[in-house]
Amino acid sequence: MKGIILAGGKGSRLAPLTEVTNKHLLPVGKEPMIWHSVKQFAIADIRDILVVTSTSHMGDVVNSLGSGKRFGCELTYRVQEEPNGIAGALALGEQFARGEKIIVLLGDNIFEYSIRPHIEAFAQQTIGSRVLLKEVGDPERFAVAALDEKRIIEIEEKPKNPKTNYAVVGCYMYDDRVFDFIRKIDLSNRGEFEITAVNDLYRQQNQLEFSFVCGQWADAGTFQSLGEANHLLLSNNNKILS
Repeated sequence: MKGIILAGGKGSRLAPLTEVTNKHLLPVGKEPMIWHSVKQFAIADIRDILVVTSTSHMGDVVNSLGSGKRFGCELTYRVQEEPNGIAGALALGEQFARGEKIIVLLGDNIFEYSIRPHIEAFAQQTIGSRVLLKEVGDPERFAVAALDEKRIIEIEEKPKNPKTNYAVVGCYMYDDRVFDFIRKIDLSNRGEFEITAVNDLYRQQNQLEFSFVCGQWADAGTFQSLGEANHLLLSNNNKILS
């Protein structure tokens, strides 16, 4: 399997900090935020990683991560020239994936524990995709999954009246059909290619599995959640628990 880290976007909710640097280079604990995603992949023995980021900050991201040698990984880079959504950014990884299964991490998602067990569960799937869920207090900020006992029956993107508190967090696992599915979706009302629409296509085929995140998790896209991510990693000395 290969890893893809999505680290583009404008990060406007974190202005003025993001007027001078990429959101994913802001410090969490003692390290730049994006280092956490690379380390998550390294712990899971995923060493071939693509980083997708914006034109204006590509140089800074490369300066921070380099070739990946310090993490024991090999890094490739692609530029997302316009912020057209998570699925739009992921589409840039098709040639890199070369038909293999991929694990996608959003570069602003911080996990207390290793995602390796979830990746191992996905490795046992012969087909389809897998998402990670976490019960949150503000589900309207996220894609929200409604469940029955064994499967996801509905996913809504940032619903005003969420049916559950189960947020779909920023870790997605796909077989090689994901790029075909991206080509099938249309721009949303927000002007983006939504990853929720891709996940829903897998759901419609009963091929969307899920796991629950262990421990704490933070989506560092607001000042409050950035503070939570910073506290989480400072308390662990930026170590990822197993």
